Amino acid sequence: MVIPESDAIRSAPVEHNIDQQQFELHIGGMLCLLQYRVANGKMIIHHTEVPPPLENRGLAERMTRAALDYARTLDWKVEPRCPYTAAFLRRHREYCDLL
Repeated sequence: MVIPESDAIRSAPVEHNIDQQQFELHIGGMLCLLQYRVANGKMIIHHTEVPPPLENRGLAERMTRAALDYARTLDWKVEPRCPYTAAFLRRHREYCDLL
């Protein structure tokens, strides 16, 4: 498996796949994703996944920010059931209004 160059990783757009209720990054044939579901005006984030060759490059953070920003635009609250998202929200208090 060929690991993409850093520029390709940085420039990959976060895509919102509304039908699958997930945010995605497609990099070098690999899929990074953040999955959620919506219930009662609340975004429940339940899974974040980054393939091992792409870990520690800020990709989970990019998808998490995209999801949280999307929830904010719709005035949704967020319930972090994913351990990564819960930890992210503890570190980034600028999103505490979503809890």
